[in-house]
Amino acid sequence: MMAFLPSPAMNSKWKAHAALLGANLIYGANYSLAKEVMPQYIGPSGMIVMRVLGAILLFGLFWSFKPEIPKKEDLLRFLLCAITGVAVNQIMFFEGLNLTTPIQASIILTANPILVLIAAAIIAKERITWAKSIGILLGLIGAAILILRRDNTAVGNNVMLGNFFVFINAVSYSVYLVLVRKLMRTYRVITVMYWIFLPGLLLVLPFGWQEFSIVEWTTIPANALLILGFIIVGTTFLAYLLNAYALVTVSASVVSAYVYLQPFIAAAIAIAIGKDQLDVRMIVSALLVFAGVYLVSKLPASARSESGK
Repeated sequence: MMAFLPSPAMNSKWKAHAALLGANLIYGANYSLAKEVMPQYIGPSGMIVMRVLGAILLFGLFWSFKPEIPKKEDLLRFLLCAITGVAVNQIMFFEGLNLTTPIQASIILTANPILVLIAAAIIAKERITWAKSIGILLGLIGAAILILRRDNTAVGNNVMLGNFFVFINAVSYSVYLVLVRKLMRTYRVITVMYWIFLPGLLLVLPFGWQEFSIVEWTTIPANALLILGFIIVGTTFLAYLLNAYALVTVSASVVSAYVYLQPFIAAAIAIAIGKDQLDVRMIVSALLVFAGVYLVSKLPASARSESGK
């Protein structure tokens, strides 16, 4: 009977995938929610300062219960993670999203798993298998079927610049996912997040302090404040925490493959609130996305003994 019980390793893998699903549920909602408050109530750079300040308070609170100080030899990696995972990542995403549309931004971000595979091959010397390559392709096709079902023509003169910013965000976050995984195997998740966001604040302050300082908080309506609270607690604190937790068990390639779920989740949320309807195209898209994630996370037998690879 014991043979039919899940092993601890299998349980850890399922928990990692549950964490990734949770993180991407949050990200899927964030595209539209952020556009509801930005730039009407707060500018994109001010939004970043708000997010990082809120994240430091939350991560710092939990870190203070069991403080852990990084080793000197790891400080450079922490700084690089702060640059790629907090500063460049968030600045480029919100500045880009402010200029382009959620649809076009999500199209560009489907390149993230491919960029992670390239970064992992260069930095971590990970091998790109045929299964992963096919999985990435299936996920890309599935996401494209869903995203391209509507008119994605943006209005504005700076759309190309916005799209470029979002692409830089994707490159930066891909490098971050590869770099941070080693830290996740050495320190507690809360420790890694706190010591990444701490220098991250110093990096984003020069870019966003002016926009943050002129926000008239007393004039922001309650629904917009709730959205801002979701962006701090959900999109920043919880999503980063869940992705970091998953990286302890699964590879950066698996984490990045979940980006294909974001457009599907965004559409599902739209259906739930009565702004869209389920159709065959969405079902096919979902099946391709899940197949892609499975292939990217599937390991050859010779690699299963390696931690998380």
